[in-house]
Amino acid sequence: MRTKILAGPLALALLLTACTAEESPTATGAPKTVKIDIHGWVGYEAQAAVLTHLLKSRLGYQVQTREMAEADSWKGFETGEVDVIVENWGHNDLKEEYIENKKVALSAGLTGNKGVIGWYVPEWMVKEHPDITDWRNLNKYANLFRTAKSGELGQVLDGDPSFVTNDEALVKNLDLDYKVVYSGSEDALIKAAQAATKNKTPLLMYFYEPQWLFTKVKLVKINLPAHAIGCDARPARVACDYPPYLLDKIVSKRFAETGGKAYELVRNFQWTNDDQNKVASDMINEDLTAAEAAKRWVEENEIVWKDWIPR
Repeated sequence: MRTKILAGPLALALLLTACTAEESPTATGAPKTVKIDIHGWVGYEAQAAVLTHLLKSRLGYQVQTREMAEADSWKGFETGEVDVIVENWGHNDLKEEYIENKKVALSAGLTGNKGVIGWYVPEWMVKEHPDITDWRNLNKYANLFRTAKSGELGQVLDGDPSFVTNDEALVKNLDLDYKVVYSGSEDALIKAAQAATKNKTPLLMYFYEPQWLFTKVKLVKINLPAHAIGCDARPARVACDYPPYLLDKIVSKRFAETGGKAYELVRNFQWTNDDQNKVASDMINEDLTAAEAAKRWVEENEIVWKDWIPR
Protein backbone atom coordinates (compact mmCIF):
# COMPACT_ATOMS: atom_id res chain seq x y z
CA MET A 1 0.00 0.00 0.00
CA ARG A 2 1.38 3.39 -0.92
CA THR A 3 1.42 6.29 1.53
CA LYS A 4 -0.67 9.25 0.47
CA ILE A 5 1.05 12.62 0.21
CA LEU A 6 -0.97 15.22 2.13
CA ALA A 7 -1.53 18.57 0.52
CA GLY A 8 -3.47 21.74 1.17
CA PRO A 9 -4.65 23.11 4.54
CA LEU A 10 -4.31 19.80 6.38
CA ALA A 11 -0.65 19.44 5.42
CA LEU A 12 0.04 23.04 6.46
CA ALA A 13 -1.66 22.50 9.81
CA LEU A 14 0.37 19.37 10.50
CA LEU A 15 3.57 21.16 9.52
CA LEU A 16 2.84 24.08 11.86
CA THR A 17 2.04 21.66 14.68
CA ALA A 18 5.35 19.89 14.17
CA CYS A 19 7.28 23.18 14.19
CA THR A 20 5.52 24.33 17.34
CA ALA A 21 6.34 21.05 19.05
CA GLU A 22 10.00 21.42 18.14
CA GLU A 23 10.09 24.90 19.68
CA SER A 24 8.22 24.01 22.88
CA PRO A 25 10.15 23.69 26.16
CA THR A 26 9.52 19.93 26.40
CA ALA A 27 10.25 19.01 22.79
CA THR A 28 14.02 18.99 23.23
CA GLY A 29 13.93 17.12 26.53
CA ALA A 30 14.02 20.37 28.50
CA PRO A 31 12.06 20.43 31.77
CA LYS A 32 8.66 22.08 31.51
CA THR A 33 9.08 23.62 34.96
CA VAL A 34 12.12 25.56 36.15
CA LYS A 35 12.75 25.32 39.89
CA ILE A 36 14.22 28.49 41.42
CA ASP A 37 15.04 28.90 45.11
CA ILE A 38 14.39 32.24 46.82
CA HIS A 39 16.86 33.48 49.43
CA GLY A 40 16.19 35.92 52.22
CA TRP A 41 16.89 39.37 50.75
CA VAL A 42 14.80 41.52 48.48
CA GLY A 43 17.47 42.01 45.80
CA TYR A 44 17.60 38.26 45.28
CA GLU A 45 13.81 38.11 45.06
CA ALA A 46 13.86 40.96 42.53
CA GLN A 47 16.29 39.13 40.27
CA ALA A 48 14.36 35.87 40.57
CA ALA A 49 11.14 37.71 39.69
CA VAL A 50 12.60 39.16 36.48
CA LEU A 51 13.92 35.78 35.39
CA THR A 52 10.57 34.20 36.24
CA HIS A 53 8.68 36.80 34.22
CA LEU A 54 10.89 36.28 31.16
CA LEU A 55 10.81 32.49 31.44
CA LYS A 56 7.04 32.55 31.48
CA SER A 57 6.22 35.39 29.08
CA ARG A 58 8.97 34.95 26.50
CA LEU A 59 9.76 31.24 26.58
CA GLY A 60 6.56 29.62 27.83
CA TYR A 61 8.02 27.83 30.86
CA GLN A 62 6.41 27.32 34.23
CA VAL A 63 8.42 28.36 37.29
CA GLN A 64 8.33 26.76 40.73
CA THR A 65 9.84 28.68 43.64
CA ARG A 66 10.54 27.89 47.28
CA GLU A 67 12.06 29.93 50.10
CA MET A 68 15.30 28.42 51.37
CA ALA A 69 18.40 29.34 53.36
CA GLU A 70 21.47 29.67 51.16
CA ALA A 71 23.35 26.56 52.30
CA ASP A 72 20.22 24.40 52.20
CA SER A 73 19.60 25.34 48.56
CA TRP A 74 22.82 23.68 47.45
CA LYS A 75 21.64 20.32 48.81
CA GLY A 76 18.83 20.52 46.26
CA PHE A 77 21.28 20.26 43.36
CA GLU A 78 21.97 16.68 44.42
CA THR A 79 18.33 15.72 45.04
CA GLY A 80 16.89 17.47 41.98
CA GLU A 81 14.83 19.88 44.09
CA VAL A 82 16.40 23.03 42.62
CA ASP A 83 17.56 24.11 39.17
CA VAL A 84 18.74 27.67 39.79
CA ILE A 85 20.23 29.86 42.52
CA VAL A 86 20.03 33.28 40.87
CA GLU A 87 22.49 35.20 43.08
CA ASN A 88 25.40 33.49 44.83
CA TRP A 89 27.69 35.35 47.24
CA GLY A 90 30.98 33.47 47.21
CA HIS A 91 30.44 30.22 49.13
CA ASN A 92 33.71 28.69 47.96
CA ASP A 93 33.21 25.79 50.39
CA LEU A 94 29.88 24.89 48.80
CA LYS A 95 31.31 25.28 45.31
CA GLU A 96 34.05 22.85 46.22
CA GLU A 97 31.56 20.32 47.60
CA TYR A 98 28.84 20.49 44.94
CA ILE A 99 30.69 21.66 41.83
CA GLU A 100 34.18 20.19 42.15
CA ASN A 101 33.60 17.06 44.23
CA LYS A 102 30.02 15.91 43.72
CA LYS A 103 29.80 17.46 40.24
CA VAL A 104 26.05 18.11 40.52
CA ALA A 105 26.19 21.89 39.98
CA LEU A 106 28.07 24.54 38.02
CA SER A 107 28.34 28.30 37.67
CA ALA A 108 26.19 29.81 34.93
CA GLY A 109 28.18 33.03 34.78
CA LEU A 110 28.16 36.40 36.51
CA THR A 111 24.97 38.32 37.28
CA GLY A 112 26.68 41.64 36.57
CA ASN A 113 26.10 42.80 40.15
CA LYS A 114 29.02 44.00 42.26
CA GLY A 115 28.57 42.74 45.79
CA VAL A 116 29.88 44.57 48.86
CA ILE A 117 29.56 43.44 52.48
CA GLY A 118 30.72 45.54 55.40
CA TRP A 119 29.94 47.48 58.56
CA TYR A 120 28.00 50.73 58.26
CA VAL A 121 26.90 53.64 60.43
CA PRO A 122 24.38 56.41 59.63
CA GLU A 123 25.91 59.44 57.94
CA TRP A 124 24.95 61.74 60.81
CA MET A 125 27.27 59.80 63.12
CA VAL A 126 30.23 60.43 60.81
CA LYS A 127 29.46 64.16 60.81
CA GLU A 128 29.53 64.18 64.61
CA HIS A 129 32.48 61.77 64.95
CA PRO A 130 34.61 62.00 61.78
CA ASP A 131 37.14 59.40 62.96
CA ILE A 132 34.53 56.72 63.64
CA THR A 133 34.97 55.19 60.18
CA ASP A 134 38.44 53.90 61.18
CA TRP A 135 38.01 50.52 62.90
CA ARG A 136 40.87 51.39 65.27
CA ASN A 137 38.60 53.99 66.87
CA LEU A 138 35.56 51.77 67.33
CA ASN A 139 36.41 50.86 70.94
CA LYS A 140 36.44 54.57 71.79
CA TYR A 141 32.79 54.74 70.73
CA ALA A 142 31.62 51.33 71.99
CA ASN A 143 29.49 52.87 74.74
CA LEU A 144 27.39 54.67 72.08
CA PHE A 145 26.32 51.33 70.63
CA ARG A 146 25.33 49.54 73.83
CA THR A 147 21.88 47.96 73.82
CA ALA A 148 19.89 45.69 76.11
CA LYS A 149 21.06 42.73 74.03
CA SER A 150 24.75 43.64 74.02
CA GLY A 151 25.02 44.60 77.71
CA GLU A 152 28.30 46.35 78.58
CA LEU A 153 29.58 45.87 75.03
CA GLY A 154 28.79 47.79 71.89
CA GLN A 155 26.41 46.13 69.47
CA VAL A 156 27.14 45.09 65.90
CA LEU A 157 23.73 44.39 64.39
CA ASP A 158 23.74 41.53 61.89
CA GLY A 159 20.91 40.09 59.82
CA ASP A 160 19.93 36.46 59.39
CA PRO A 161 22.58 34.12 60.88
CA SER A 162 22.59 32.21 57.57
CA PHE A 163 23.90 35.27 55.67
CA VAL A 164 27.57 35.34 54.69
CA THR A 165 29.22 36.86 57.77
CA ASN A 166 32.62 36.91 59.51
CA ASP A 167 31.51 39.37 62.15
CA GLU A 168 31.96 37.26 65.29
CA ALA A 169 35.52 36.41 64.21
CA LEU A 170 36.21 40.04 63.34
CA VAL A 171 35.09 41.24 66.77
CA LYS A 172 37.26 38.64 68.50
CA ASN A 173 40.36 38.91 66.32
CA LEU A 174 40.39 42.71 66.19
CA ASP A 175 39.93 42.82 69.98
CA LEU A 176 36.82 44.97 69.75
CA ASP A 177 34.58 45.68 72.74
CA TYR A 178 31.49 44.62 70.84
CA LYS A 179 28.98 41.80 70.59
CA VAL A 180 27.31 40.58 67.41
CA VAL A 181 23.52 40.56 67.75
CA TYR A 182 21.41 38.94 65.04
CA SER A 183 18.29 40.86 64.03
CA GLY A 184 17.00 37.84 62.12
CA SER A 185 16.32 39.29 58.69
CA GLU A 186 17.14 41.85 56.04
CA ASP A 187 13.89 43.65 56.84
CA ALA A 188 14.95 44.10 60.45
CA LEU A 189 18.27 45.61 59.34
CA ILE A 190 16.49 48.02 57.02
CA LYS A 191 14.08 49.14 59.72
CA ALA A 192 16.97 49.65 62.14
CA ALA A 193 18.83 51.82 59.61
CA GLN A 194 15.72 53.89 58.90
CA ALA A 195 15.00 54.41 62.60
CA ALA A 196 18.64 55.28 63.38
CA THR A 197 18.63 57.90 60.64
CA LYS A 198 15.25 59.38 61.53
CA ASN A 199 15.72 59.43 65.30
CA LYS A 200 19.50 59.93 65.37
CA THR A 201 20.10 56.81 67.44
CA PRO A 202 23.57 55.22 67.15
CA LEU A 203 23.79 52.10 64.99
CA LEU A 204 26.67 49.92 63.81
CA MET A 205 25.34 47.34 61.38
CA TYR A 206 26.30 44.64 58.94
CA PHE A 207 24.97 45.51 55.50
CA TYR A 208 25.60 45.04 51.80
CA GLU A 209 25.15 46.22 48.25
CA PRO A 210 23.32 46.00 45.89
CA GLN A 211 20.52 47.22 48.12
CA TRP A 212 17.76 49.74 47.37
CA LEU A 213 18.05 51.30 50.85
CA PHE A 214 21.13 53.27 49.78
CA THR A 215 18.87 55.35 47.52
CA LYS A 216 16.79 56.38 50.55
CA VAL A 217 19.11 56.38 53.58
CA LYS A 218 22.69 57.66 53.80
CA LEU A 219 25.03 55.11 55.34
CA VAL A 220 28.83 55.23 55.56
CA LYS A 221 31.06 52.16 55.47
CA ILE A 222 33.57 51.47 58.26
CA ASN A 223 37.14 50.96 57.07
CA LEU A 224 38.06 47.54 58.42
CA PRO A 225 41.58 46.16 57.79
CA ALA A 226 42.02 45.86 54.04
CA HIS A 227 41.20 42.53 52.48
CA ALA A 228 44.08 40.56 50.99
CA ILE A 229 43.97 37.25 49.16
CA GLY A 230 43.84 34.44 51.71
CA CYS A 231 43.14 36.63 54.74
CA ASP A 232 39.74 34.95 55.16
CA ALA A 233 40.83 31.42 54.30
CA ARG A 234 40.42 30.28 57.91
CA PRO A 235 37.02 31.53 59.15
CA ALA A 236 37.93 31.48 62.84
CA ARG A 237 40.98 33.70 62.24
CA VAL A 238 39.49 36.34 59.94
CA ALA A 239 40.77 39.83 60.81
CA CYS A 240 40.20 41.62 57.50
CA ASP A 241 37.39 43.26 55.58
CA TYR A 242 35.09 41.30 53.30
CA PRO A 243 36.29 40.81 49.74
CA PRO A 244 34.50 42.37 46.78
CA TYR A 245 32.05 39.84 45.37
CA LEU A 246 31.40 39.22 41.69
CA LEU A 247 28.04 37.55 42.11
CA ASP A 248 27.22 34.55 39.97
CA LYS A 249 24.37 32.20 39.12
CA ILE A 250 24.54 28.54 40.14
CA VAL A 251 22.57 25.83 38.34
CA SER A 252 22.27 22.07 38.60
CA LYS A 253 24.31 20.08 36.11
CA ARG A 254 21.10 18.39 34.95
CA PHE A 255 19.50 21.76 34.21
CA ALA A 256 22.59 22.90 32.30
CA GLU A 257 22.43 19.76 30.16
CA THR A 258 18.66 19.56 29.58
CA GLY A 259 17.34 23.04 30.35
CA GLY A 260 17.36 24.18 26.74
CA LYS A 261 16.37 27.79 26.24
CA ALA A 262 15.57 28.22 29.93
CA TYR A 263 19.20 27.49 30.78
CA GLU A 264 20.37 29.79 27.97
CA LEU A 265 18.30 32.63 29.41
CA VAL A 266 19.72 32.10 32.91
CA ARG A 267 23.24 31.96 31.49
CA ASN A 268 22.70 35.13 29.39
CA PHE A 269 21.17 37.14 32.25
CA GLN A 270 23.38 40.07 33.29
CA TRP A 271 22.35 43.41 34.75
CA THR A 272 23.60 46.09 37.16
CA ASN A 273 23.18 47.05 40.81
CA ASP A 274 20.98 49.93 39.66
CA ASP A 275 18.73 47.56 37.71
CA GLN A 276 18.28 45.31 40.71
CA ASN A 277 17.75 48.22 43.08
CA LYS A 278 15.00 49.62 40.83
CA VAL A 279 12.98 46.39 40.99
CA ALA A 280 13.62 45.95 44.71
CA SER A 281 12.68 49.56 45.46
CA ASP A 282 9.40 49.19 43.58
CA MET A 283 8.62 46.12 45.67
CA ILE A 284 9.27 47.92 48.95
CA ASN A 285 8.50 51.58 48.33
CA GLU A 286 5.80 51.32 45.65
CA ASP A 287 4.09 48.38 47.35
CA LEU A 288 4.27 46.24 44.21
CA THR A 289 4.44 42.47 44.31
CA ALA A 290 7.65 40.93 43.02
CA ALA A 291 5.79 39.87 39.87
CA GLU A 292 4.38 43.39 39.31
CA ALA A 293 7.76 45.06 39.85
CA ALA A 294 9.45 42.61 37.48
CA LYS A 295 6.80 43.19 34.81
CA ARG A 296 7.27 46.97 35.10
CA TRP A 297 11.04 46.67 34.78
CA VAL A 298 10.78 44.34 31.78
CA GLU A 299 8.38 46.73 30.02
CA GLU A 300 10.71 49.68 30.58
CA ASN A 301 14.06 47.99 29.84
CA GLU A 302 13.79 45.89 26.70
CA ILE A 303 17.12 47.25 25.53
CA VAL A 304 18.73 45.51 28.54
CA TRP A 305 17.07 42.09 28.37
CA LYS A 306 16.35 41.54 24.68
CA ASP A 307 19.75 39.94 24.09
CA TRP A 308 19.21 37.51 26.97
CA ILE A 309 16.43 35.76 25.07
CA PRO A 310 17.73 32.73 23.11
CA ARG A 311 17.22 32.88 19.35
